[in-house]
Amino acid sequence: MTDWNYIERTALDRYEEQLRQTPQSPVFHAEGDAFVHTRMVCESLVQLSEYQRLNERQKHVLYVAALLHDIGKIHTTKLGDGDWHSPHHALTGSNMVREMLWKDYGLCGHQELTEIREAVCLLVRYHSYPPVAIDRPNARQKLHSMAANSLLVPDFSIKLLCMLCKADMLGRKCFDQKEILAKIALCEELAIEEGCYETCYSFPSKHTQRAFLTGRDVWKNQDLYDDCWGEVILVSGLPGTGKDTWIKKNVPDFPMISLDNIRRANKIPPTAEQGKVANMAREQAKEYLRRHQPLVWNATNITAQMRESLVSLFETYHACVRIVYLETEWQCLLERNSSREESVPQSVVEEMLGKLVLPESYEARNVEWVSV
Repeated sequence: MTDWNYIERTALDRYEEQLRQTPQSPVFHAEGDAFVHTRMVCESLVQLSEYQRLNERQKHVLYVAALLHDIGKIHTTKLGDGDWHSPHHALTGSNMVREMLWKDYGLCGHQELTEIREAVCLLVRYHSYPPVAIDRPNARQKLHSMAANSLLVPDFSIKLLCMLCKADMLGRKCFDQKEILAKIALCEELAIEEGCYETCYSFPSKHTQRAFLTGRDVWKNQDLYDDCWGEVILVSGLPGTGKDTWIKKNVPDFPMISLDNIRRANKIPPTAEQGKVANMAREQAKEYLRRHQPLVWNATNITAQMRESLVSLFETYHACVRIVYLETEWQCLLERNSSREESVPQSVVEEMLGKLVLPESYEARNVEWVSV
């Protein structure tokens, strides 16, 4: 049995009361508030035979994900049309989990710690997907995109995701439980059929993988002709993680597009409207891209939306894009940032951490996470 007295003093300490005060739809969660549901999910998870067969590390990762899977409901639950709804609670929750595990539990700045943290975050972020997968027209592509993250996070898989989703359904009282469990089983069957249930599918090449995951009408076993002429590196990371240092050490000969440099040259403060800065940077990049000149784009790039627009630009010019995400320990990051000539206020850095979403494998041809 789960020792809830212990858990409520540790991981759930800051969220327990808020979860108790977070109502849920009586139609889909007749068991009660979000905390009641969380306890039922955890109890259901440990009773699953497939959970009991996991190794200890996977058990810990999956259990923490179950414990925290719905904390996003604290900030997203609203009353509408006579019922309670929690739109985008999974994404909101994964960001909350990341910030807590990073700052309060020190899971940052080292490869193994980052991998454990992000395994939990990915499970929380995608825990609502398996029941709807079978009804989505791009289900195969989406499953492969998620499964590709096992290249970065060995403890994440569609198998564990579906396990969490089963516990999520068993840990509630609702009229459509059997129907949803059947849909989760269909999602599992599709992932097994696609060869991405327990790990990433082995594509013939990175070029084929990128084409397939971006939705091109290609066969996943087709070894496509690679028309890329060279590499563009997109650096990502919070202020103070050492992006400039990494660039000087690893690609000193690459021309660098730096938003900080553009701001300095044009005397534009970081607090001002940044549209002009971004446009100037993109125009600089286009000049290199037209000449087929490799380059490195140096900015924080902390969200998928920020990165997507840049990757799309680079790939339009047939460049091979590599995203390099840099991470360091929290205290080290704060010290490095404060020692910079143009330091970012700590409150702003903390706000950025709350919005940070690490680049996933599907976002570019090559994605790396580097601890510095």
